[in-house]
Amino acid sequence: MRIKNLVLAILSIAVLSSCSSSSEAEVNGTSQVQFKLVDAPGDYKEVNVEIVDIQYNNSESEDDSAWKSFTSFSGPINVDLTTLIAGNSVILSDEVIEAGMLKQIRLVLGSNNTLLLEGEINTRPLSTPSAQQSGLKLMLNEELEAGFSYTFILDWDVQKSIVEAGGSGNYNLKPVIRVNAEKNSGTISGSVFQDNGTTETSDDTPLEDALVSIYTTTNVLVAETYTNAEGNFTVQGLPAGNYIVKITKGSFIEFTSSTNVTVNVGETVSFGNVVLISI
Repeated sequence: MRIKNLVLAILSIAVLSSCSSSSEAEVNGTSQVQFKLVDAPGDYKEVNVEIVDIQYNNSESEDDSAWKSFTSFSGPINVDLTTLIAGNSVILSDEVIEAGMLKQIRLVLGSNNTLLLEGEINTRPLSTPSAQQSGLKLMLNEELEAGFSYTFILDWDVQKSIVEAGGSGNYNLKPVIRVNAEKNSGTISGSVFQDNGTTETSDDTPLEDALVSIYTTTNVLVAETYTNAEGNFTVQGLPAGNYIVKITKGSFIEFTSSTNVTVNVGETVSFGNVVLISI
């Protein structure tokens, strides 16, 4: 079975690109914080994750007393990560917290986590013992300036995070998450179609579940996502730089961008439409 790579951008602390600020927040010494979930699914039909709490730590201490819950989070919630593609998202929390150093956050998961494999009709339990006990800790080390908002994108690599326990058929969740600040990153978006053999591009059909891979110019894989039912894709949290885009799917000829795609901070690059030709 081909394991899918899911990209989860869980934390969004919205950064105003204009660097505008709220005078009231500056006086009060606070910053605006918003959390959202996005994802990039592949061969798993469902990846259901229960989130029971979201906490932050702005101190040097690792004691439980140093962690504070985001009060606007209305959990627990259960999210099928595979539904959050092509720009779709779920807002988890939106509130104001004290300005200053935001050291880390943690997501506390419940026990109601399941996995549905391709070709099966029943979900399997997805064990997350460490996440349930102490939460998924993510280092941020971001200085929040009073009166501003900030955005972080969390790229959850499920291909590396979901592990089968031997040949038992049991699966464990061991999260591998890449964190990028939106103010230091950009986005690539586009659409993929399959060639229907006519001269009219309007006859081409949107291609679902095509794998979109983003590589550096030295051929190092940076991120992956899949197209949705409309053939659309979005890859967020890319550091500024030049990239190569590769698109593949089953019985189609692989597409590789002929020129580098340049990503700038805070911008979305429209890659346009790509048509894959059957082999």
